[in-house]
Amino acid sequence: MDGPEVALRGFHVHIYFDPHELAAAQEFAARAKARFGCSVGHFHARPVGPHPRGSCQLTLSPEQFGQFVRWAPSARGDLTVFAHGLSGDDLADHSRHVIWFGQSEPLDLSIFG
Repeated sequence: MDGPEVALRGFHVHIYFDPHELAAAQEFAARAKARFGCSVGHFHARPVGPHPRGSCQLTLSPEQFGQFVRWAPSARGDLTVFAHGLSGDDLADHSRHVIWFGQSEPLDLSIFG
């Protein structure tokens, strides 16, 4: 489907985890921060916003994200990682400008309506 190209000013990467995966998520986030210099947000033990379970947000520039996508598929282990662009349109960012590393999960997009 062709459409206008959207300028993405950066990316959010959400590391999803269940309670027993917290240590693995923290370790993955620490490795990403050390490797790419990205910021690491709070580790939410419960679903927050549109996210279906515990998560932590990384914020990456377009340049950092280009490197991240080459690294993450093998570095994530069994974690599910959801990444989305930052265009200024939250609904599109969470539904169209997305990449999943691992199994995709349903998001609660109703919060953007």
